[in-house]
Amino acid sequence: MERETEMSQIAQEIQAAAAVIRAQWTETAHAGIILGTGLGSVAGEIESTVAIPYEAIPHFPRSTTVSHAGQLVCGTLAGVPVVAMEGRFHAYEGYGYQQITFPVRVMRAMGARLLIVSNACGGMNPHYQRGDIVVIDDHINLMNGNPLIGPNDDSLGPRFPDMSRPYDPDLIGRALAVARREDFTAHRGVYVAVTGPNLETRAEYRFLRGIGADVVGMSTVPEVIVAVHSGMKVLGLSVVTDMCLPDALEPAVVEEIIAAAASAEPKLRKIVLGVLSQEADLLRELSEADR
Repeated sequence: MERETEMSQIAQEIQAAAAVIRAQWTETAHAGIILGTGLGSVAGEIESTVAIPYEAIPHFPRSTTVSHAGQLVCGTLAGVPVVAMEGRFHAYEGYGYQQITFPVRVMRAMGARLLIVSNACGGMNPHYQRGDIVVIDDHINLMNGNPLIGPNDDSLGPRFPDMSRPYDPDLIGRALAVARREDFTAHRGVYVAVTGPNLETRAEYRFLRGIGADVVGMSTVPEVIVAVHSGMKVLGLSVVTDMCLPDALEPAVVEEIIAAAASAEPKLRKIVLGVLSQEADLLRELSEADR
């Protein structure tokens, strides 16, 4: 009985947060977007916006990361109703994994069926370069935690969600097609998530590359796990902000990482807008078919 009460409390917190957002934005979301380091300017493309500071939303954590604005932006992007996070939460800030992923639960409660998540990452694949976009094909969770640990609320998702294809193959194909059309480099690769906040040692980079990862970061995987648990389709996009080749490793400078992410933002924006434009076309076709 105690466990049921605990999970019911989580469901109540989700609904309380969603109610505050609905009081200011009455649309039904189709997509949720998580904008990572240096990539928040995509929010400037959203039309008819309502921006809600995280501190005004019940049970939302507070973003403490440099370059993260810390607000929820609701509106229309490329013809699709969206809820976008300008700034995300990380385990290295001291948050638990259920706290980190709480906004994804709220996005789903707002109606979102699609999650687009972006991040800055270190490139370990020697064929990559700083500023390249990586469309995430799969991931490895080395964060020593999982947001689904504990009692499961069946109203939020299944006890044992399948993770054979956490990133939607159709969305991956659409994202890569946009990059080809716009004539910029986009790879299809594997993202490994670690806790941070320190960057990795040379030996750790060798290990991570050896187990099959192309890029490394400190986010994304918890949110994707919860999105899949919630029944959402996921598109993951990484920007390579520094190269992590152990035999030619240079000290990382946070300001340079942020600058690299910002310089690659136009490419990321093209992918997001291109994918959402196609999504808007599909929604119109479905609407017309229902008439």
